[in-house]
Amino acid sequence: MPKKIRILVSKPGLDGHDRGAKYVARALRDAGYEVIYTGIRQSPSAIASAAVQEDVDFVGLSLLSGAHNELFPEVVRLIRKNGGNEIIVFGGGVIPETDIPFLKKQGIEAVFTPGTPMKRVIAFIEANKSRIAH
Repeated sequence: MPKKIRILVSKPGLDGHDRGAKYVARALRDAGYEVIYTGIRQSPSAIASAAVQEDVDFVGLSLLSGAHNELFPEVVRLIRKNGGNEIIVFGGGVIPETDIPFLKKQGIEAVFTPGTPMKRVIAFIEANKSRIAH
Protein backbone atom coordinates (compact mmCIF):
# COMPACT_ATOMS: atom_id res chain seq x y z
CA MET A 1 0.00 0.00 0.00
CA PRO A 2 1.48 3.38 -0.97
CA LYS A 3 2.37 5.90 1.70
CA LYS A 4 -0.37 8.46 2.34
CA ILE A 5 0.54 11.96 1.18
CA ARG A 6 1.36 14.17 4.15
CA ILE A 7 0.66 17.90 4.01
CA LEU A 8 1.56 20.52 6.59
CA VAL A 9 -0.66 23.61 6.56
CA SER A 10 0.63 26.62 8.46
CA LYS A 11 0.18 30.35 9.06
CA PRO A 12 3.53 32.19 9.18
CA GLY A 13 3.96 35.55 10.83
CA LEU A 14 1.56 37.53 12.94
CA ASP A 15 -1.54 36.94 10.84
CA GLY A 16 -4.28 35.76 13.20
CA HIS A 17 -6.96 34.95 10.64
CA ASP A 18 -7.06 31.22 10.08
CA ARG A 19 -10.49 30.51 8.65
CA GLY A 20 -9.10 29.90 5.14
CA ALA A 21 -6.22 27.74 6.36
CA LYS A 22 -8.59 25.62 8.45
CA TYR A 23 -10.92 25.26 5.47
CA VAL A 24 -8.05 24.09 3.24
CA ALA A 25 -6.74 21.71 5.90
CA ARG A 26 -10.18 20.16 6.38
CA ALA A 27 -10.83 19.88 2.62
CA LEU A 28 -7.45 18.20 2.07
CA ARG A 29 -8.15 15.79 4.91
CA ASP A 30 -11.57 15.03 3.41
CA ALA A 31 -9.83 14.35 0.08
CA GLY A 32 -7.82 11.58 1.74
CA TYR A 33 -4.54 13.28 2.60
CA GLU A 34 -2.88 13.22 6.00
CA VAL A 35 -2.90 16.85 7.16
CA ILE A 36 -1.00 18.51 9.98
CA TYR A 37 -2.26 21.99 10.86
CA THR A 38 0.21 24.00 12.97
CA GLY A 39 -2.06 26.92 13.75
CA ILE A 40 -1.50 30.66 13.65
CA ARG A 41 1.51 32.88 14.33
CA GLN A 42 4.20 30.37 13.40
CA SER A 43 7.78 31.45 12.75
CA PRO A 44 9.41 30.37 9.49
CA SER A 45 11.90 28.29 11.49
CA ALA A 46 9.13 26.51 13.41
CA ILE A 47 7.30 25.71 10.15
CA ALA A 48 10.48 24.44 8.48
CA SER A 49 11.40 22.30 11.49
CA ALA A 50 7.91 20.80 11.69
CA ALA A 51 7.89 20.07 7.94
CA VAL A 52 11.17 18.16 8.11
CA GLN A 53 10.43 16.41 11.44
CA GLU A 54 6.97 15.32 10.30
CA ASP A 55 8.40 14.08 6.97
CA VAL A 56 5.73 15.87 4.96
CA ASP A 57 5.48 15.86 1.19
CA PHE A 58 3.88 19.29 0.83
CA VAL A 59 3.73 22.49 2.86
CA GLY A 60 0.82 24.86 2.35
CA LEU A 61 1.33 28.38 3.66
CA SER A 62 -1.52 30.82 4.21
CA LEU A 63 -1.10 34.54 4.73
CA LEU A 64 -3.37 37.56 4.69
CA SER A 65 -1.11 40.17 6.30
CA GLY A 66 0.88 41.19 3.22
CA ALA A 67 4.23 39.83 4.41
CA HIS A 68 4.21 36.91 1.95
CA ASN A 69 7.22 38.19 -0.05
CA GLU A 70 9.36 37.95 3.08
CA LEU A 71 7.87 35.03 4.98
CA PHE A 72 7.13 32.51 2.21
CA PRO A 73 10.69 32.57 0.74
CA GLU A 74 12.17 32.34 4.24
CA VAL A 75 10.13 29.20 4.97
CA VAL A 76 11.37 27.63 1.72
CA ARG A 77 14.98 28.60 2.48
CA LEU A 78 14.82 27.06 5.95
CA ILE A 79 13.11 23.89 4.75
CA ARG A 80 15.92 23.41 2.21
CA LYS A 81 18.58 24.28 4.81
CA ASN A 82 17.11 21.65 7.17
CA GLY A 83 17.23 18.93 4.50
CA GLY A 84 13.69 19.12 3.13
CA ASN A 85 14.86 19.34 -0.48
CA GLU A 86 11.98 17.24 -1.83
CA ILE A 87 9.19 19.07 0.02
CA ILE A 88 6.85 20.92 -2.35
CA VAL A 89 5.73 24.31 -1.00
CA PHE A 90 2.59 26.14 -2.08
CA GLY A 91 0.93 29.25 -0.75
CA GLY A 92 -2.38 30.96 -0.53
CA GLY A 93 -4.13 33.99 0.81
CA VAL A 94 -4.52 37.60 -0.16
CA ILE A 95 -1.58 37.81 -2.57
CA PRO A 96 -1.50 40.30 -5.44
CA GLU A 97 -1.10 38.75 -8.89
CA THR A 98 1.98 40.93 -9.39
CA ASP A 99 3.77 39.17 -6.49
CA ILE A 100 3.18 35.64 -7.76
CA PRO A 101 6.10 35.50 -10.26
CA PHE A 102 8.51 36.61 -7.50
CA LEU A 103 7.17 33.95 -5.11
CA LYS A 104 7.52 31.25 -7.76
CA LYS A 105 11.17 32.26 -8.34
CA GLN A 106 11.66 31.86 -4.59
CA GLY A 107 10.42 28.26 -4.59
CA ILE A 108 6.70 28.63 -3.97
CA GLU A 109 5.42 26.22 -6.61
CA ALA A 110 1.81 27.39 -6.72
CA VAL A 111 -0.16 30.30 -5.29
CA PHE A 112 -3.89 30.07 -4.67
CA THR A 113 -5.78 33.29 -4.10
CA PRO A 114 -9.17 33.73 -2.40
CA GLY A 115 -12.00 31.99 -4.24
CA THR A 116 -9.80 29.30 -5.77
CA PRO A 117 -11.84 26.09 -5.90
CA MET A 118 -10.42 23.33 -3.71
CA LYS A 119 -10.41 21.03 -6.74
CA ARG A 120 -7.58 23.21 -8.16
CA VAL A 121 -5.51 22.77 -5.01
CA ILE A 122 -6.13 19.02 -5.07
CA ALA A 123 -5.30 18.91 -8.79
CA PHE A 124 -1.96 20.61 -8.00
CA ILE A 125 -1.17 18.01 -5.35
CA GLU A 126 -2.18 15.13 -7.60
CA ALA A 127 -0.13 16.53 -10.50
CA ASN A 128 2.97 16.76 -8.30
CA LYS A 129 2.71 13.65 -6.14
CA SER A 130 4.85 11.67 -8.59
CA ARG A 131 7.79 13.92 -7.59
CA ILE A 132 7.63 12.68 -4.02
CA ALA A 133 10.27 10.16 -2.97
CA HIS A 134 8.51 7.29 -1.19
